[in-house]
Amino acid sequence: MSSSDASTETTTETTSASPASSTAAPAPPSLPRRRGSGRYRVIMVCTGNICRSAMAEIVLNDRLVAAGLHMREPDGVVVTSAGVSDEERGNPIDSRARRVLAEAGYGTGADDVSRATDIAITSHAAHRITDAEIAEADLLLAMTDSHWNILQRRAAGLGAEPSRIRMYREFDPAAAPQTEAVAAGRASRGVLNVPDPWYGTMADFADTLEVVERVSDELAARLD
Repeated sequence: MSSSDASTETTTETTSASPASSTAAPAPPSLPRRRGSGRYRVIMVCTGNICRSAMAEIVLNDRLVAAGLHMREPDGVVVTSAGVSDEERGNPIDSRARRVLAEAGYGTGADDVSRATDIAITSHAAHRITDAEIAEADLLLAMTDSHWNILQRRAAGLGAEPSRIRMYREFDPAAAPQTEAVAAGRASRGVLNVPDPWYGTMADFADTLEVVERVSDELAARLD
């Protein structure tokens, strides 16, 4: 759901408290520190930069614009996206991704947040991540272990800090057990992959958006 839609939705609170869990939830991973002065730079990374990373950029920016954090001087947040290949260079966001975003209300309203989101959607042009982007980012979020490995290799060649490269779903509350298992060495990083909806149906794009919204809500709260 877009931030502009969420701000107008009426919710009803229940007065009954849920029973306390006997097992504490895993602590969420910490964000890398800001590299220096200026804005905190986040880059979403997938294969071609037309589906997963583009959706992740658009939804997180929607949240940050609504919170007044996007591009705030001097300590705001800049969110962009890129691919690890140039196969889609210059292409717009996938039409199915655009459709599922519109169905969820992104970029469809008349308010400032919606207008900013619409501009981001319509102006998107895919590109391969550059060395400068890798070197200057505070946080690089990889959609799969393959993307993570590629970014790690490139970062090593640039002398960039490898700990700034994370799996996107490390920040998905629904994937907390998997994140903990990976950190403890009990599972491979691939359990945190975000499947590529490009090969699937509209239902797959909707599933991707659900993941993206959960992660965006978590990141927006942590970046405040």
